Amino acid sequence: MKKLSKFAALLLTIALIAACFAGCSNGKDNGKTNAKTKIGIAMLVENGAFLDMKEGIISQLKSAGYTDENTEIVYKCAAGDTTNLSTICTSMDDGSYDLVFTIATPPTQQFVNLESGTPCFFCAVSAPVAAGVITDMAAPDKNATGTSNAIPVGDIFALADTLTPGIDKWGFIYCASETNASNTVASGENYLAGKGIEYVTKTVNNTSEIATVTEALISDGCTAIFVPNDSVVQSGVTSLVEICREAKIPTYCSSSTTVASGCFATIAIDDVGIGRKTADMAIQYLKGTAVADIPAIVVGADYVSINDTTLAALGVTLPDSDAISVGSANYSILHLS
Repeated sequence: MKKLSKFAALLLTIALIAACFAGCSNGKDNGKTNAKTKIGIAMLVENGAFLDMKEGIISQLKSAGYTDENTEIVYKCAAGDTTNLSTICTSMDDGSYDLVFTIATPPTQQFVNLESGTPCFFCAVSAPVAAGVITDMAAPDKNATGTSNAIPVGDIFALADTLTPGIDKWGFIYCASETNASNTVASGENYLAGKGIEYVTKTVNNTSEIATVTEALISDGCTAIFVPNDSVVQSGVTSLVEICREAKIPTYCSSSTTVASGCFATIAIDDVGIGRKTADMAIQYLKGTAVADIPAIVVGADYVSINDTTLAALGVTLPDSDAISVGSANYSILHLS
């Protein structure tokens, strides 16, 4: 009887050890104990484009069966505060999340720099390699992959030549702390330099400087202004728009959201669509594909976005068509006001 008791105790010990190993062996769990799939979405600042991307992510997850019954989605926005963003990203690196979506460049850099064991799926990072969140788009590293909304800078300037010909000096305005904006402006400067067109570049540190810098660009003789994807400038872009409308200066930009805020035109991506494409990549991971085997992708532009109020203020006449040809591409027109 004593021997049987010892044998039973041995079996119990082996069972407990096996259970412990079983609980720790799944790398994707990363220590999480939540029965539901737990997904984070991190954002620095809310604007129309980023909220549309979030909507695309969530709707695509639900379409794939990740519903409220089996999935917990935690959304956090830093309200433009970088210290708050750091706190948010750190909180999502606690081992309880299956994966984290980061929308745009700042939260992606913040989360990837944590060297987290939790996979990062970034959405709409304009220049992922330059931003340091991935080394090779085709072979993801740093436990991160996702989508890039590479800005078709040359095509946007070609669009400007079509809609408002005769621009002889461009102005750039952006916040130097935003990597994606810096890269887009550098691309724009290189394009204009190659065409022999003059430009002036000025930076802002916060929204209160936007009006003054806009007026300075116009005083410097700029006959058009370009606004890159920049959360700081976007937050205060209405002051830029008012000044430029009054001066009849066309304003081109990188985002349909900025057009909705009053800038004249851009060649834009479908923001909900890029969110869905990013979610599709995360779903591959949830179904068993390693992050390193899910290449990052560049999502192309879909349409020309035009603000009708600014169109009227500038007195510009559009081609008599529901589409505009730019280079070899033919884009449908999305009218905003």
